[in-house]
Amino acid sequence: MSNATVIKTADLPQAFLEVHPHNLYLYCKAYAANLRANTAQTKNRSAVSGGGKKPFAQKGGGRARQGSIRAPHFRGGGVVFGPTTDRNYTQKVNKKQKRLALMHALADKAANEKLFVVDSVAVESGKTKDAKAFVDSFGQRDLLVVKEMIDDKTFLAFRNLQQSYLIEENELNGYLAAAYHAIVIEKAVWDKLTKES
Repeated sequence: MSNATVIKTADLPQAFLEVHPHNLYLYCKAYAANLRANTAQTKNRSAVSGGGKKPFAQKGGGRARQGSIRAPHFRGGGVVFGPTTDRNYTQKVNKKQKRLALMHALADKAANEKLFVVDSVAVESGKTKDAKAFVDSFGQRDLLVVKEMIDDKTFLAFRNLQQSYLIEENELNGYLAAAYHAIVIEKAVWDKLTKES
């Protein structure tokens, strides 16, 4: 691990600075929607047990006619418009918008001087204390660490740290970039990001 370079707004390609922030909002909204478990469910009148028998005679009692005690207006009856598990919360995001969202998130970090580039991220000892020393050296609340290819030793060192999250370059997206207080990126990954823009 080497000394970190702080990326500022002036160091970014012009394309990063021209992205409208609404792209990041739409991507984060879709990302959160796609994470929904969709487990909320209620029973309608056909799913509630009981109520097969007509509660009382149709005529002669002076009361309104009823066919089942499991109708929605009865206690213990079914729910009328409750949630069901067949609802699809997935939202589509175009590839271009994903890219724009990431670009804006990185530009925002650069504007606040929370974007760091290092030559490499590697903890050859595999020890968590060494990874923690690396994370603490940046003095940030939490850290997103982006590595080109995660090796076993580095993975072991970072996996138990709560204030950091280690990912590979193909996992980097606008949501993660926006969620963490600061980002540390390997130089090889940063060069690819800026070259593609």
